[in-house]
Order: sequence, then structure tokens, then C-alpha cells
Amino acid sequence: MSAQQSPAQTAPKVAVFKELRVISGVTVSPNGDLTFVGSDARVRRTDATGSEKWSFLTGDIGRAYPVVTPQGVTITASYDDHVYALDPAGKLLWKTKLDGDIFATPALRPDGSVIVATAGGSVHALDPAGKTLWTFKVGAPVFSSPAVAADGTIYFGAQNSRMHALTPDGRLKWTYAAGSLVFSSPAIGADGSVYFGSSDRRLHALSADGKPRWTHLTNLFVNASPIVTSGGLIVVGSYDGNVYAVNTSGELEWTYRAGAAVAGTAAELSDGSVVVPDLSGTVHAIGKAGQGLWQIRTGKKIDLGVSVSDQGSVYFVTDGGGLNILQKQRPLAVAPWPTFHATPAAWGRAPSEAELQAQAQARRAAATAVISVPKPTSPVAVTPAPQPVTPRPTTPAPTTPAPTSPNPSNPAPRPTTPAPVTPAPVTPAPVTPAPVTPAPVTPAPVTPPRPARTPAQLAQDAAARARSADGQVFLPLTEAAGALGLSVQNVTVRTATLTVGAERVPVTVRTFGREVFVPLAALGDLPGTRTRLTPGAVVFTRGTQDVRFPLSVPALVPLQGKPEFLGPLQKS
Repeated sequence: MSAQQSPAQTAPKVAVFKELRVISGVTVSPNGDLTFVGSDARVRRTDATGSEKWSFLTGDIGRAYPVVTPQGVTITASYDDHVYALDPAGKLLWKTKLDGDIFATPALRPDGSVIVATAGGSVHALDPAGKTLWTFKVGAPVFSSPAVAADGTIYFGAQNSRMHALTPDGRLKWTYAAGSLVFSSPAIGADGSVYFGSSDRRLHALSADGKPRWTHLTNLFVNASPIVTSGGLIVVGSYDGNVYAVNTSGELEWTYRAGAAVAGTAAELSDGSVVVPDLSGTVHAIGKAGQGLWQIRTGKKIDLGVSVSDQGSVYFVTDGGGLNILQKQRPLAVAPWPTFHATPAAWGRAPSEAELQAQAQARRAAATAVISVPKPTSPVAVTPAPQPVTPRPTTPAPTTPAPTSPNPSNPAPRPTTPAPVTPAPVTPAPVTPAPVTPAPVTPAPVTPPRPARTPAQLAQDAAARARSADGQVFLPLTEAAGALGLSVQNVTVRTATLTVGAERVPVTVRTFGREVFVPLAALGDLPGTRTRLTPGAVVFTRGTQDVRFPLSVPALVPLQGKPEFLGPLQKS
């Protein structure tokens, strides 16, 4: 069933907006404090309104949600390959270096240990003091945030297009092959089922033993992470601009048309409504039946989900790092997995019965508070254009002066009726206009437009700025795509969409110095693309067109160990 898109209610106002350079997800502590990472590589703790309490400088930026433990310790990950632990006052307790950038949000286990996945292709368990308990080699980058089930099983997706399940001590239980890359972080249902999206355009449901239960096909890839609501619906957005709600049997309950690609995770509030942002910068509230309740249009990209406090404040981050706060709303629903990583503190584990009861108690006040209910949207009144009026040479009608202030503490004067006044006739004096001599105008010099760069020039520019990291070669996205005649859409910190003919293809991207790069291997895997190595160059063939990138792959990444780029580059 496809639900209405038009909002049925007026939207709440953004009560607080602060430019705080936020680039990570926003984590909310039980007392309402906020923790996030800024574009200046600082981890920040603020109060519920965004006023800073402390900050800590890391070695690089990071977009993973910080994890706040029940003891108030902050576990945060960075692109500098480190995991940091900060005490409640923001002082460093420990830091541990791993084997690659950390995009995924760590998961907190009940014993205080954390599970951390890296772009280097490994999953690590660290004890509460930061010591490595075990490491599992995936063999492919992991951008999907791990989730921990009630029995301790660890689930995560990877760039080998598989969902993985590990035992609590780090041994592989099973893998499940999706049809394409898995960026989506898994959600765990009340019965232990695992739900996740994939670039194969599907929402997947697996039983706890890894057997497929069902899939639901969307019109484009599903990189967002699903939630599991209190009513047993799996809700997730797709790059096709729709939000889908599927029941645990795999039947579609409703589809909501957001109208723009959805990359952020939804959140279920205690009244059963779902709040989800899209990449165009619109925040949508959706009712229990999939009907549109209200929309907030910011005009700035939102690629992370909203965060919700137990006190009923809703937080979302717009492109550029602006923190937006909606106050006096409902708290999160008490549900199996109602938000990204299951809790406002981003623990990433299935809650126990005792934890669910504690959540219900903590959210009861905000869930039952009397709040101003948004009124239904009324049509905008249109005032007819004023008609010209010829004044009569008589006494003017009484007039009412406009209020001087809308402030109740400074009330406007009461209207009075002025005495009639008969204007005296006035004879205008003749005016002779002075002659005007136009000043000489010197035309500004016109700079001819810069000629568009040819594919060969773009390829040369891309090759000149090639980078290597983690055994892969990376090219600047804009120049590399332009050289191959591809358009770029929907760029986030982890993915971009390339239009290849009539097909839209997601690719992994990576940021170096705030510029977006694409793996050379990802370009070689594009449909209709052939690649070959020549001395001092990589040649891409699309149709009858050859594009030569003058770079030496062996010089950037010596052909030793596990050369990840060889697969696509050997395609004939």
C-alpha cells in the first residue's frame, strides 16, 4: 500500500540551531547530554541544547556514532585507525590502534568489551581497558556497524557482499551472500532474526542460524540501516526515494513516498510515528499506517538518521555541521530496535528484558507528557490585490494606527479616532528638469569561459593525484568519473552513485583531505567496463572508447601480499 506524501499536520519548529561542525552521528546519554565528532577532529560533549561541556582532540575526523557506556565512558572511533576511550570528564583513558580507518560504529557488549570493524578488513574485540581479545580477518572492508544479539552472536556486513555471524569469541558461525555490497548495519528482531539492506536493492531477513527467511525488492539500493518497531515492522528507506514497512512475514504493510533518496536510519517514537530524513534535507514524520504527518524542509543534505533523547528532544544534523533540535516531542518507542544501533547511547546490542523495562521507565514522563499537538495544515489565505481608489475631496475616514510592538510586555496603544481634517488645496510649482549628461561607461573585460577538459585531460589530472591506502589505489572521484563519461550523484562519506548508461551503480568512496576518492578497483567493476594494465598506465575501455590513466599501479601498491586491485584489472 502506498501512503500519502503530503503532510497532514503543521511541522514542529526547530527550537535550537547551532553551527557546531558536527559530522558524526549524535549520541544521547540518559541525562540528555549529546556526544559527537566535529569536522575539526574533536569529540564533543554538550548539554541537551548544544552548549559545550568538554572536547577532546583525536588524530583525524570520524563519522561513527560515539558509544556512551552505562558508566559514562565514551568509546569513539576515528579515521586515524584508533579507538579512543574517554572518561566522563573527557579525559583519555586509553587508545588502541587497529588496522585501518574506522567508519563503523563500535558495538558495546554487556561485559563492557567492544566490537570494532575496520576498513582494513578486520573485526576486533577489545576489553574494557582497550586490550585486544581477538581479531577476525574478513578480507574485505567493513563499513556496516556490528550488532550483538542476546546470545552474544555478532553480525555485520562487508564489501564482499556478505552478512557475517561470529561467535562471542570471534569464530565464524556462517555467512550469507547478498547480491551486492552491504553498507547497511543489521537490526535484530525480538525473535533473533537479522534484517539488513544491500546494494542489490533488497531488504533481507535471515533467521538466527543464517537461513534466508525473505527478501523485499525496492527500486534502488538500500544502504540505510533498518529499524524494528514496537509493532513488529521492519522500516527502512531506499535510494529510490521511498520508505518501506514490511512485517516479520515479509509482507509489505505500507510504502511512504519521501521523494528523495534515503540514506539515514529511521527512528520510532513512543506514539508509533516514524521520523526519517532524506538526502534532499527534508525530515519526514510518518504515521502508523504510513501516512505523512509533517515535514521539515532544510534544503541541506541529511545523510545520518535522527537521534532522540529519553526526554523527548529530536536531533538531526544538516550538511555543514548544523545541529538542529526539536524540543517537547515524544521519546523513542520501547521496541526491539527502534533507532540506529538500538539505543540513543548507540550500544548496538539487542536489549535484555531488564533493559527494556528500564527504557520504559526512563521514557514514561516524556511519553505521557501533555504536548502541543500540531494542528492540521490549513490552506493559505490569499488576499486579493488592492484596487486603485480615487480619493474624494472630503473628510478622510477614521484610521487605526498599526501596533508598535507584538511583545505582550510592551503593548500597543489603543486605537483612537482622529478628528476630521479638510486638506487645503495645493498648487504644485512647475519643475524644469535639469539636463543629465550620461557618464562614459568603460565595458568590463570579458574573460572567455574555460574550455571543458577532455577525457584525456581529466584522466591525467586524476592520475596525478592518485593515492594508495590499505592495499588499494584511489582516484579523485570527480575527475575519474568525468574521464569515463559518468555522472556522479548522491555522494556520502561512504558511497556515491555513478550513472552508467541507464543504470545507477553504487560505489565505495573514501575521503582524503576532505576530497572524495574512488577505488580504482571499483571503476574496473562498473558494467560495460574493461580494464588492462600497460607499462605506466591503466586503460579503461567503455564501448569503443579507450581512456588512459597515466599511473603506475605497481609503484603505488607493490604487487605483494594480497593485491586487491588485480581482480577487476585482469578483466579482458
